[in-house]
Amino acid sequence: MKKTMKLHSFASRLKSLALAFGITLAFASCANEEISQNPNGKDYDANLTTFATGDPTTRTSMESDGKFFWEAGDKIYVKDDNGTWNASSNSPTGKTAYFKFKVPGTYTAHMSYEVYYPGKNGNQDQVTIAANQSQAKPNSTAHFGASGDCGMATATRIASERNFNFTLDHKAAYLLFLPRTSNTALQGCYLTKVEVNSDNDITSTYTLDPTTGELTGTGTGKQIIVSTGGSGTYANGFPLSAATSGAYVVIKPGTHILRIRYWVKDVATGIEGTITKTLPSATYDQNKYYNITANLDVRDYDGDHYYMWDAQQQYWYGYEWTKHLSGNTGQPTLNYSSSSNYAQNNTDSRYYNEAFTYRADNKATHSPCATLPNVNEMTWYAAKGEPRWDADELWTTMGHLYKGGMWFKKKANISGFDANKAVDGNDWRTNGGGSSWSVSQTLPDAADANNYFYLPALGYYNSGQLRYVGRGGYWSSSAIPWNSGNAYYLYFNSGIVGVSDISRNVGFRAGAFQ
Repeated sequence: MKKTMKLHSFASRLKSLALAFGITLAFASCANEEISQNPNGKDYDANLTTFATGDPTTRTSMESDGKFFWEAGDKIYVKDDNGTWNASSNSPTGKTAYFKFKVPGTYTAHMSYEVYYPGKNGNQDQVTIAANQSQAKPNSTAHFGASGDCGMATATRIASERNFNFTLDHKAAYLLFLPRTSNTALQGCYLTKVEVNSDNDITSTYTLDPTTGELTGTGTGKQIIVSTGGSGTYANGFPLSAATSGAYVVIKPGTHILRIRYWVKDVATGIEGTITKTLPSATYDQNKYYNITANLDVRDYDGDHYYMWDAQQQYWYGYEWTKHLSGNTGQPTLNYSSSSNYAQNNTDSRYYNEAFTYRADNKATHSPCATLPNVNEMTWYAAKGEPRWDADELWTTMGHLYKGGMWFKKKANISGFDANKAVDGNDWRTNGGGSSWSVSQTLPDAADANNYFYLPALGYYNSGQLRYVGRGGYWSSSAIPWNSGNAYYLYFNSGIVGVSDISRNVGFRAGAFQ
């Protein structure tokens, strides 16, 4: 699944967006100015000082046609000659390409002053990068000011006047998510939100520091969610079928490992879930935005890895769902549908292995069961693998869309992992055993994600019927030590994970443990 990230400075992004969106850029004229002036250029209110900005790269939002604007409600802050913070007494009442901010206070002692733009939810030099951001339509940055866009500038006096000009230097970093899909099952779906998870803080309250020229301070917020959608065409979110459905997120600059969860909804069925991408550690600089493209697809799990325990052939060999057999003769693909064409005695190569001994080598001998973890190892995954239920990750199997599965730590990351002893110190291959453990509802964080692997809740077959897709059942390589009828397996659902034994004629998955 391809992921691409490109960065751009705000000063260069007009050109970049022209390439990205295939547009011709034009700037709004100064006719948008909303402050009246005397013919001689002096202010009507002698108690206010003008801090003017008109450079297109300094504005606080950007539309999909490449034009930049100040937005309604934007304010700047300046410290006057007495060291008093003063907010501009006026704000734009709508989008404008050029604006003269009127600031109270005395500004005669210096030829230049620091200007602070802390965003709409900030104050003075304090900036809040929002954990919950909202974008009403694709490719719009009108939400930047409320989301934590911020900046500083040195305003310079115009010769022989009390007016100052400034060019804002943005201090946040900006992510532009450009999801695409070629999966026909997803092309009718909508992007409802983008969830950004980091290994360190990307959202909190920070300080605009003129000495460093950066945002300073450390926060605790490691997750930002931008909700995508508003009204009309975008009431359900951004359509994945659109050529461009860009979603912007404002984050704290820095070096981050990011795990991105794209929330996708099929309006027709009501199914909503996530497609997860993890980006390697990268530096996201202030005053730059990064194009992050992702080919959205879901993991597809075939129907060929259900087995009776240690059978020579998979459960539906010869009757696979891909053959599209008529009636109920082929492999069932929906919960509680069934077929009678499953193995029912040991003359069928799909039938379970009936051999057993009372020794620890009482294990599967046929592929793929022979290569699965033994029962002791299964207990380590279940009890010490920090199992974490994921109710939202989307996947498909046998032509249908589902969600739900468990994250387990990889064997190499489980301390004390021992194939010869279960977590209780006994060898369950000869002594037997069974237990269950609770699971976490918290996903692995971004920094730890690569230490886990995922098992989907694919259900199982019993007497030819598909059951409980939404729960997981996976064979071990171990038979129980006291009869030829049962073998050990690992099972899980949203609340528990366990290791127990069950009849060998059940069609569990032979899973890919790591």
